[in-house]
Amino acid sequence: MTVFLCVGILAPSPITAAELLVGRPALPAEIAAWDIDARPDGKGLPPGQGNVKQGETLYLERCAACHGEFGEGAGRWPELAGGAGTLAHDRPFKTVGSYWPHATTAFDYIRRAMPFGQAQSLQADEIYALVAFILNLNDIVKDDFVASQDNLATIKMPNAAGFYDDDRETAERGFWVANPCMTDCKPPARITGHAGAIDVTPDSKTAPKME
Repeated sequence: MTVFLCVGILAPSPITAAELLVGRPALPAEIAAWDIDARPDGKGLPPGQGNVKQGETLYLERCAACHGEFGEGAGRWPELAGGAGTLAHDRPFKTVGSYWPHATTAFDYIRRAMPFGQAQSLQADEIYALVAFILNLNDIVKDDFVASQDNLATIKMPNAAGFYDDDRETAERGFWVANPCMTDCKPPARITGHAGAIDVTPDSKTAPKME
C-alpha cells in the first residue's frame, strides 16, 4: 500500500495556465494587430491608396538614405531597382523589379519591417505610395499610377514566372523513401594538405614537414 501511495503522490499532474496565473487568452483586437500579412492574391491588403508622386516624396525622406535616391542602394544597403536580366549571372541583382514575383510582397515587407529602426510606423496610404514609386523606379508602372487595395495584386511582375510551387513532396519523394546506405557508402577521405603552418593540424610523423 505504501508503494502505491508514493507513486500516486509523485505522479505529475497537469498544470493549467489558470492555476499558475500566467497569461490570458488573446483578445480579437490583439490578434488582429499581428495579423498583417498581405498575400499574393491581395488578401490582407488594407483599404487605402497612394500615387507615384507621393511615394517619391516619402521615399526621399524615409528610404533614400539606405536604398539610394534611385533605388540603387547606398553603400552596402540593398538595391531596390535595376538588375533586369541578371538572375542567371554569377552576381545577380535581386531587386523588386528583377526578382520579386508579386507586388503585394513589397507592401507586406514595407508594412512590417520598414523603415529600418522604425518598423510599422507608416500608414497604409504611405505604404501604397512607396510601393507605387518603387514599381515606377523599375519601369513596371507609369508615372501616374495609383496603387490601392483593388489593383496591387493585379500588377504583373517581370519575374512572376520565375517561381513555382514547392513540389518536393512528390517530385523528390524517391530520394526520401530509398533504403539508406549503412556501410561502405563513401570512400575514405584522402588528405592532400595540412594546416600545420597555422597550428591548426596536430603534428604527425607521417605528415609533410612544414617550414
